[in-house]
Amino acid sequence: MPEIALAPVEHQFENAEQQREAATMGMWVFLATEALFFGGMFLGYTAYRTYYPEAFAEASRHTLVAFGSINTAVLLISSTVMAFAVRAARMNRRGLLSILLLVTASLGTAFLVIKGFEYAREISEGLLPGPKFHIETSDPVHAEMFFYLYWLMTGVHALHVTIGVALIGFFALRAWLFDAFRDHDTPIDLLGLYWHFVDVVWVFLFPLIYLAGRHS
Repeated sequence: MPEIALAPVEHQFENAEQQREAATMGMWVFLATEALFFGGMFLGYTAYRTYYPEAFAEASRHTLVAFGSINTAVLLISSTVMAFAVRAARMNRRGLLSILLLVTASLGTAFLVIKGFEYAREISEGLLPGPKFHIETSDPVHAEMFFYLYWLMTGVHALHVTIGVALIGFFALRAWLFDAFRDHDTPIDLLGLYWHFVDVVWVFLFPLIYLAGRHS
């Protein structure tokens, strides 16, 4: 196995391994707060769905499952590519690292573009909550609540994807132009953790929004 590259040691750390562990722990703490943030939205969604199962099931059947399925595949592939990018960083393979990061960023961008087309289609069908909201269900009031939660959760997730794409693209440029991560792979490792977290959130969102109630 390739040796793990270690960063130059800052004065507050005893050695490079302690520095790496501190940075990794910091990222895990950040991701834990993000999990709580998304968890609150998931809990709210679950509570409303428990109280109004028929309305949420009917509303769920108006989502565009084909778009959601394609985007799920896109993010899963991007997560795999990101894992290879982390390995390339540990092996100090600058060119391969840059290419893999750009592919990951491109897949993230593809996710956002597809989601944009999905949003546009839903707006045209009157599924954006507000004065122009319209849906053919037996309980349109609570169906609208479903779409309030849908737009909130997927919108916040899309924001996280956008941040991830920007960071990955920036890191790819730094790797290519300056070989910034030679013997210093920790930033790539932490960026990979963030991107995997974003993908895992979508893995939970997809069945909750698109599949639950689809066949009821």
